[in-house]
Amino acid sequence: MIEYIVPVLTFLGVFLLGGSYVLRTMSRRARIRQRLQRERQRRALDDPDAARPSILTRLLAAIGGLFGGKDASTTLRGQMVRAGLTGALAVPVYMGAKLLLFLGGGIVSGILIGFLDIAVIHKVLIIATAASVPFFIPNMVVSMWIARRTEEVRVHLPDVIDLLEICVGGGMGLDMAWIAVSNEIRAVSPMLADEMALTNLEMHLGEERGEAIRHMAERTGADDLNSLVAVLVQSERFGTSVSDALKVFATSMREERSQRAEEAAEKMGTKMIFPMVLCILPCVFIVAVGPAVMKIIEAFSQM
Repeated sequence: MIEYIVPVLTFLGVFLLGGSYVLRTMSRRARIRQRLQRERQRRALDDPDAARPSILTRLLAAIGGLFGGKDASTTLRGQMVRAGLTGALAVPVYMGAKLLLFLGGGIVSGILIGFLDIAVIHKVLIIATAASVPFFIPNMVVSMWIARRTEEVRVHLPDVIDLLEICVGGGMGLDMAWIAVSNEIRAVSPMLADEMALTNLEMHLGEERGEAIRHMAERTGADDLNSLVAVLVQSERFGTSVSDALKVFATSMREERSQRAEEAAEKMGTKMIFPMVLCILPCVFIVAVGPAVMKIIEAFSQM
């Protein structure tokens, strides 16, 4: 009996250790999913299974679905993702908003110019122009959201790389460092933290690290993440230190950020010309020349 006790105990020990590791991994994945789910629930356009959308959202989605919103192109869906609209109703609501704005602009302009005594062809042109202007408002809104998310990633990514380099240099693995940095950066940039958490979830679900980070670059529109993928892949391929590679990459990103700031500062002088000419110069001209003009007018009036 004694000769069977040691294998049984060994098996039980390995089973318990493996089970605890699996349970810990499953609980960590569940926390990530719950955190991402809570963030999606706070968004205006969300998955209908996560939070019940408003009546206006459902109305816009129904209108957009009738006119091809469900069969949108890959490019349009990519734009929605880069804008942060990852719900299933994002594209139908987008199409429905465009159609409603187009019809609303046409109806309002038709009512306003209906009483004008002009040619019919002129009325048609005015109505078409007035309807086309609000039709492109959703495009501008989505472009603004994409630019805002991309700029936020570009601003905070050097700090993320610095934290990754510090964690990896301190002895942590790259995956654990990624998790720690995503939790640490949440107070500064919740959007970037959520994207990093989603990337970490993809890696835990079996996706390669490089592909998961490339997906993050596609979702955020930040080309610097593609450069980060190249740095990590080359570091693993050639067996160099990941910490040194991240340090060099972080230095180059800080230099690039400084160069962008210097470029923006140099453009400031040119951009200030237009408000100075349109706003400041007329006021100065009135203050400096106004009294003389008044005296000249008074002198001519007395003659």
